[in-house]
Amino acid sequence: MTAQTPELEPGRPATPADLTSLPPEAWEPLFRIARFATRPLERFLRIQASSGIALIVAATVALIWANSPWAESYAHLWHTTVGLRLGELSFERSLEWVVNDGLMVIFFFVVGMEIRRELHAGELSELRRAALPAIAALGGVVAPAIFYVGIAGMPETRSGWAVPTATDIAFAVGVLTLLGKRVPAALRVLLLALAVIDDLVAILIIAFFYSSGVQVGGFLLAGLGLGLIFLLQALGVRQPAVYVAPGVVLWAGIYSAGVHPTIAGVIIGLATPVLPWRGVSPAESLIEALHPWVAYGIMPIFALANAGVTVSGAELDATSTRVIVAVVVGLVLGKPVGVALATTLATRLGIAKLPTGLTKRHVVVLGVTAGIGFTMALFVAQLAFTSPALLAAAKLGVLCASAVAMVGGLVIGRLLLPPLSSPAAAATADEAERSTER
Repeated sequence: MTAQTPELEPGRPATPADLTSLPPEAWEPLFRIARFATRPLERFLRIQASSGIALIVAATVALIWANSPWAESYAHLWHTTVGLRLGELSFERSLEWVVNDGLMVIFFFVVGMEIRRELHAGELSELRRAALPAIAALGGVVAPAIFYVGIAGMPETRSGWAVPTATDIAFAVGVLTLLGKRVPAALRVLLLALAVIDDLVAILIIAFFYSSGVQVGGFLLAGLGLGLIFLLQALGVRQPAVYVAPGVVLWAGIYSAGVHPTIAGVIIGLATPVLPWRGVSPAESLIEALHPWVAYGIMPIFALANAGVTVSGAELDATSTRVIVAVVVGLVLGKPVGVALATTLATRLGIAKLPTGLTKRHVVVLGVTAGIGFTMALFVAQLAFTSPALLAAAKLGVLCASAVAMVGGLVIGRLLLPPLSSPAAAATADEAERSTER
């Protein structure tokens, strides 16, 4: 028999480079499927890690601009009124509102699809796999809230209890990426699962605690929009543009109902099909298309619009100082304490177990990096405070805490985690860890 040259693509024989890149026993079609299955997660983590740089640049520009001689132009820009006018009908809002309540809907839409994907075939698809990140995430929400209320539990500041409960996945993944070979793949996946659940909890907090008086008529309109989306799906419509109109109806209904309109993005994301249709998953393809725009466009714009705290003119009275300290302590201390205690409790009770290769040292690094709040924390702060002075204090607390958590994650990660390329060092550290557990 004459050996046939394998083909990697229809009509194209394999080149020597293609042949040497696969092991002799690899069946190329199976290899191609496996590569496709792992590509979304790798691409997601890569984009999140690099988008952290864009967030840092945007936040730095906002801080410098808001504290420069041109500070008035910064405030004027985001308070510029934009909107639509048709005869006597008009809908006009500030540019800041357009960013926070409009563009961020797309951010939450992608978050909703990511949650849906993880529930379908990811780390949250099985109870035993979801138990650990779920418990760790809940611990990382409850503990910071307790720390905050303990420090700033006064009536005028109590509404900010949820500000230090959120984790910024872009910065957290970026810190783990900078640690390089010290971080096993299992820790990155655990962080991703924890962050997804953390986002889900934050969404529920926004829906139940930071929404105004509920209007039934708005929910009826939102139900109509959601019903149209399901109808189009049942009819087999796969053109994303067709879903924009019912999506706007759903958004308008949620907004008029008194619920924060970004929740509409989450609902649409959760309703997006994940099962492949003609070989392509609608949710997967939309995430792949929108994620770069969100990571490199919407999130930096949000940071530019919201991170501009006027430090020199901040009213740092006793109340504002309490808010700053409460947010910093909640994120920098509350997050790692909550994650570590919840994880320890879950593993000792046998409810969950750490993934193979991870130890308590990895949990500590996970908790410290989870203390990077930024995007979601700034977003919750906007909803929690109506007082400009307290909002500025909460933002300042978030920025300081996120910076401390980033530096802390890098330093503690280098101190606790040995490079994976050094088996002897890793084995020694693991044996020491097991000895302390005994």
